[in-house]
Amino acid sequence: MDKFGALRTELVDPNTIIGAFVWALVFTGAAIIMTATIRRTARRLEPHLSDRTGLHFVTALAQLAAYLVTFVLYAHLVPELRALGTALLAGVSVVSIIVGLAAQNTLGNLVAGISLVLYRPIRVGDKVQINSPKGLITATVENVSLGYTVLRDADEEEVIVPNSVMVSIVVIRLGSAPGTSDLDERPARRR
Repeated sequence: MDKFGALRTELVDPNTIIGAFVWALVFTGAAIIMTATIRRTARRLEPHLSDRTGLHFVTALAQLAAYLVTFVLYAHLVPELRALGTALLAGVSVVSIIVGLAAQNTLGNLVAGISLVLYRPIRVGDKVQINSPKGLITATVENVSLGYTVLRDADEEEVIVPNSVMVSIVVIRLGSAPGTSDLDERPARRR
C-alpha cells in the first residue's frame, strides 16, 4: 500500500486520532446542516400556521435532538468513546441523580415550557399584563423558548421570564396575536 492509500485509510478509520477527528467534523457538519434545515423548514411553515408559539418550541426541541442524535451516533462509531460509554453506564444512576439535582431549575423550565405550548394560555404576539420587579407591566409575547418566555414592554425593553415562573403567576391576556384565533373559542361575556 502506498503512502497516500495509508493516509486515506487513516483519515476514515475511527480507531485513529486523525480518523476520529475527521469523523467528529463530519458529524458536526451533519448536525449543523440538520439544524439549518429545521430552521428553514420552520420559517417556511410559520406563515401557514396559526400557532407560532408551538412551532418555535418544537423547532428548538428538534434542533437540540439533532445535536444529541449526532453525538450519540458519533460516540457509537469511535471505539474509545463506546468503551467510555459502557464504563459510564455502570454509574449512570449516580450521575443521573447528580445531574437531576443540578439541573432542577432548567428541567422545571423545560417542563413548564412544554405545558405552556400544550395548554396555550399565551401565544407569540399576545398582549399580556404581569407583575414584574418594575410593577405591573403590559407587554407583547415575542417568544416562548425551551426555558424562557421573552416579552417586550411598552418601553421596548425585553422582559425575560423563566417558564416555571410564567406558569405559576397570574397573567392577564389582553388580546390575541393578530391573525390567530383562539382554538378553545371562549364564550361571550354576559352583561
